[in-house]
Amino acid sequence: MKLGIVGLPNVGKSTLFNSLTKAGAESANYPFCTIDPNVGVVTVPDKRLDVLGEMYHTKKIVPAAIEFVDIAGLVKGASKGEGLGNQFLANIREVDAIVHVVRCFEDSNIVHVDGSIDPLRDIETINLELIFSDLEILERRIAKTTKLSRNDKTAAKELELLKHLKAHLEENQLAKSFTTEDEDEQAWMADYNLLTAKPVIFAANVTEDDLADDGVNNDGVQAVRDYAERENCEVFVVCAQIEQEIAELEDDEKKMFLEDLGLEESGLEKLIKASYHLLGLISYLTAGEPEVRAWTIKRGTKAPQAAGKIHSDFERGFIRAEIVSYDDLMACKTHAAAKEKGLVRLEGKEYIVQDGDIILFRFNV
Repeated sequence: MKLGIVGLPNVGKSTLFNSLTKAGAESANYPFCTIDPNVGVVTVPDKRLDVLGEMYHTKKIVPAAIEFVDIAGLVKGASKGEGLGNQFLANIREVDAIVHVVRCFEDSNIVHVDGSIDPLRDIETINLELIFSDLEILERRIAKTTKLSRNDKTAAKELELLKHLKAHLEENQLAKSFTTEDEDEQAWMADYNLLTAKPVIFAANVTEDDLADDGVNNDGVQAVRDYAERENCEVFVVCAQIEQEIAELEDDEKKMFLEDLGLEESGLEKLIKASYHLLGLISYLTAGEPEVRAWTIKRGTKAPQAAGKIHSDFERGFIRAEIVSYDDLMACKTHAAAKEKGLVRLEGKEYIVQDGDIILFRFNV
């Protein structure tokens, strides 16, 4: 899974990126300190893997991973060359979802690029820059398709879509609110890879005081939550400064630190939960002495396609899947005991894989 982090300068974007990835992107109290896109890969915390590792005396544990791409802070007019321009937006065209960091805290020591704290105005500023970036893509595509459309019915049909989509964006509407039932049009839209078509997770960045009650008494956070609900987005409340402190700690210290703050999970865990939920993702597991591993798939994936995540041969030559759920295995303590109770079962090509399924695929190529 790949997530792109966007936001205005000085909203805590790079601080959050640093703490999530420990990649050390430069963070300072002035705009545009993130000059180049920074990329960091984070493993997805999953306690089930450690438990299975002990049970199978495994040699290697491989968790699922998320790649974060942090880009330079955008300002109003970026698409017209203000600030650093929007050349960095190309770096997040390939992401699965956008994490939009919104500043919901007052601090006279940290300047706001627009002079005051207003989360909804900031969201609108970023949305406009993403729209302008998408319009550039559409205009180039229109120029190319116009030539082809003279002698090609398919190209003529695509040109109509492009014009409608462009008009939609020019009304300050996001591409994800443009819907079509036509399969050709859906395929073309997926191919355009528009930024405003991507799912969004808002990271409401607050002070330590507001973190304790999950931003309930912070008007800015509530405004972001209301907006996100209307737009079908996810929100999580985070204190980037606290996350930075957590990132410096060992795992056991981390747990104590969170408990002292009255928190059950870190910002990274909140973000992972929000992104899995938004993108409809689950993890199935494979377990044995050589390796215990988590595999990320879309909810609703059938067994052969889940097998294909491991290797295309597994999907091509799929025979059946031997499955036991993690909870059943834990209740029985051993694989043999689960088998005796009939909880290890064989499933065929139509089986829909569930979160926490421990699977052994049988295949023949």
